[in-house]
Amino acid sequence: MSDIQVVRIHAGQRAETTVTTGTKAWELFRDDADVVAARVAGQLKDLAYELADGDEVEGVLIDSADGRDILRHSTAHVMAQAVQQLFPAARLGIGPPIDNGFYYDFDVETPFVPEDLVKIESAMRKIIKENQRFERRVTTDAAALDELKDEPYKVELIGLKGGAGTEGTEGASVEVGAGELTIYDNIGRSGEAKWSDLCRGPHLPTTKRIPAFKLMRSAAAYWRGDEKNKQLQRIYGTAWETKEALEEHLHRIEEAERRDHRKLGRELDLYSFPDEIGSGLPVFHPKGGVIKREMEDYVRQRHIEEGFEYVGTPHIAKEGLFYTSGHLPYYGEGMFPALDVDGMDYRLKAMNCPMHNLIYRSRQRSYRELPLRLFEFGSVYRHEKSGVVHGLTRVRGFAQDDSHSYVTPEQAPGEIKHLLDFCLGLFRDFGLHDFYLELSTRDDSKPDKFIGSDEDWEMATEVLRKVCEESGLELVPDPGGAAYYGPKVSVQARDAIGRTWQMSTIQYDFNQPSTDRFNLEYVAADGTRQQPVMIHSAKFGSIERFIGVLVEHYAGAFPPWLAPVQVQGIPIAERHNDYLFDIAKQMKAQGLRVEVDESDDRMQKKIRNAQLQKVPFMLIAGDDDVEKGAVSFRYRDGRQDNGVPLAEAIERVAAAVASREQV
Repeated sequence: MSDIQVVRIHAGQRAETTVTTGTKAWELFRDDADVVAARVAGQLKDLAYELADGDEVEGVLIDSADGRDILRHSTAHVMAQAVQQLFPAARLGIGPPIDNGFYYDFDVETPFVPEDLVKIESAMRKIIKENQRFERRVTTDAAALDELKDEPYKVELIGLKGGAGTEGTEGASVEVGAGELTIYDNIGRSGEAKWSDLCRGPHLPTTKRIPAFKLMRSAAAYWRGDEKNKQLQRIYGTAWETKEALEEHLHRIEEAERRDHRKLGRELDLYSFPDEIGSGLPVFHPKGGVIKREMEDYVRQRHIEEGFEYVGTPHIAKEGLFYTSGHLPYYGEGMFPALDVDGMDYRLKAMNCPMHNLIYRSRQRSYRELPLRLFEFGSVYRHEKSGVVHGLTRVRGFAQDDSHSYVTPEQAPGEIKHLLDFCLGLFRDFGLHDFYLELSTRDDSKPDKFIGSDEDWEMATEVLRKVCEESGLELVPDPGGAAYYGPKVSVQARDAIGRTWQMSTIQYDFNQPSTDRFNLEYVAADGTRQQPVMIHSAKFGSIERFIGVLVEHYAGAFPPWLAPVQVQGIPIAERHNDYLFDIAKQMKAQGLRVEVDESDDRMQKKIRNAQLQKVPFMLIAGDDDVEKGAVSFRYRDGRQDNGVPLAEAIERVAAAVASREQV
């Protein structure tokens, strides 16, 4: 054996270390039980990785993002092993980690039921207790095909390895990748392989390093996410670094279920999703319409204040328009099929930018007009797969608060900053205050998915990056997430229970204005014709989606200015009805939204009904109140002030609504 030099990186500290050949990564971190893997030259490795001279080795903690992914991927393997113990005929699909958990797909004759999950959990606990070792081995395609000949889905993945066929294959990168092919064995105490799976890894050292897990549910899922393929059974689970972290996660799930905008939409009579209309096409009821109108009116006014001009465009256009923009070649699968109109193909628009380009091009433009900012609530339609349609947050038809700024290249950084500040200000107006930014860039390994020169992409990306960094917000990279026509930055907002939602996007587009596309120009100060930069920005993405986010953020208890009903009048007896109707008339004259409960229910039931409808304010009136010209003023949280003079009660509501405070 000989000595080699490595660098140990742990807890932010670097230390040069001399070890002998054959030393494993785990030996560098033997004193820290929270280290579950290693990062070497940017690549994640098992702790069984054998160190080489010059390696820089960083410990991966179990509570880090990568550590949790490794934990969850390893737990998915344990689940698959348990399934095949209990259901030997089950054939394996894929089993990647996902946000907050993992899943594994199985081909089984009979769908799983909740009782099956209980049995599988029990079998998993036994495997974990056995302390089986995850052991990586390199194999060949031929050997893997022979070993896994009874696993048809694994055989298919081996055939896709390294080829174009893996592109877009959900989870395939977890199983195989370009280069060497690897299998992981679960090794028992006696040294025999208890179970094996085709996998790139890495994994935990042993099953006993899984501290806390729970299986959540089962569902049907098409193989590789393609509805043309066979439908498999998917089991979802979650795994965490401690039992306490698991309990906190389960509590968040309970809270999310309580806040589910689909459930609250029914209970509060805001919107619905009629089958007769179609999947992903919501309708807003009168109360939901109030929220939608308030949001649209406010956002429209804010755009005007920020220098935008309001425009309107149709829902459909000739198909050729979307070839010119590049959407049909690069985004065609997201658009609905063509419509035959007078023998010509038309398309429902999936975006507004091509039509805004035509408005810009309708006459000659001067540099003095720039920035030219166009804005509309444009109704767009996207052919989302049925499996991803979800309430208001993933729909097929929606109103996009869409804007396009046409600027000189020199104006682009300032305009992006202006748009970013505008977006953040809007979110704060609606009660969201916790943000980070995500910068989506081109995937250089897939040049056919993006248009434009390397120089243009580099310049546009750097402009966005600099503005993001100057904002002071956390910036997270999103390699490969750019639009085909340019990079983008998205604002990610955290809601009241810590979940992250992608909100606005700001996209730098140097392609659509080009001579190959819309040939947009402006006359520069020197009289030459120059090409503008086009900056796309959708503040909420869609009004529908943002309403869904707000319903869950507020758990349906909207601030007074957004609440469908701002005041509920509650008469103690029928003889007090007219008094409250007169008050309601005065409040409506000030633009307030008021209802009076004149039902036969007792007062306490009326209060309870108003609370269930999450009305911000209640005005209760009895004989003493009528005599004194007063009301009992009750807040949504149960606080109540008795004998409040009528003028003061009206002023309290009006002031709360005007201030947009979060009561």
